[in-house]
Amino acid sequence: MKKNLTIRKVTALGLAALFASASLTGCGSSASTASGSAASAAPAKKELKFSKSQGPYSELFQKGIQPILEKKGYKITAVDMSDLSQADSALNDGEVDFNVEQHVAYMNNFNKTQNGHLAAVTPIPTVPAGIYPGSKSALNQIADGAKVAVPNDASNTARAYVLLQKAGWIKLKDGTQPTKATQDDIAENPHHIQFTEMKSLNIPSVRTDFDFIVITGSIVYNAKIDPSTALLKEDILPDLMLHLVVKDSDKDSQWAKDIAAAYQSAEFKTYLDKNNNGLWTAPDYSKK
Repeated sequence: MKKNLTIRKVTALGLAALFASASLTGCGSSASTASGSAASAAPAKKELKFSKSQGPYSELFQKGIQPILEKKGYKITAVDMSDLSQADSALNDGEVDFNVEQHVAYMNNFNKTQNGHLAAVTPIPTVPAGIYPGSKSALNQIADGAKVAVPNDASNTARAYVLLQKAGWIKLKDGTQPTKATQDDIAENPHHIQFTEMKSLNIPSVRTDFDFIVITGSIVYNAKIDPSTALLKEDILPDLMLHLVVKDSDKDSQWAKDIAAAYQSAEFKTYLDKNNNGLWTAPDYSKK
């Protein structure tokens, strides 16, 4: 009888220990899972860096977009860049989070030639390229042998020749891609225009050496040229509309969506309407 009691006590104690162990293990698993969940649910990123250039696009961002983002709790830091190539390299390397200085054609070229991984999030207001006076002040003053300065970087060179075709001064070959047009694509040049392809930044300082110049919006702004003096402005192609650009891995992040939403907001539209002065062409966000 005593022997049976002893066996029952031992069995009971063993079962109690087993349940206790299972209970502790379950608690430990729950705690571990909770801890793992907390670790994986990282806080939303609120401190952002963007590459800043000396031009209208960074200024528009800082004056019109940054205040909207700051109301949402974001802290924005500008990192000065000397040119867009440096800005894209910094973005690709993760030194900054975004930039607002380029169109899709430029971005695609960077991705292709520099093994980049950049993505466009939303179109943003853009200053169109234009034909501006050099020594001549009207389009109808075009004459045989006229001298015209155009930008020498590929995407903006193409913009220039497409614009000159719009003016009726040249005709491009059938099938020419508007974003890839070069001087070799000119089929007709009835005025025998002499084109000089040069760095955009240098064109305004030598404008009187040419009959006409073709410059892009950022150059117009930096050179303090009145945009209303443009003799003809381009029809901006979708690939030449500037975009908010981020790393491909960040394109679906909440902060990228918030920046895009700020550009598309009624608050920013009100700001732009008050501060445009004919400089900006704004995207039609109703078509998104």
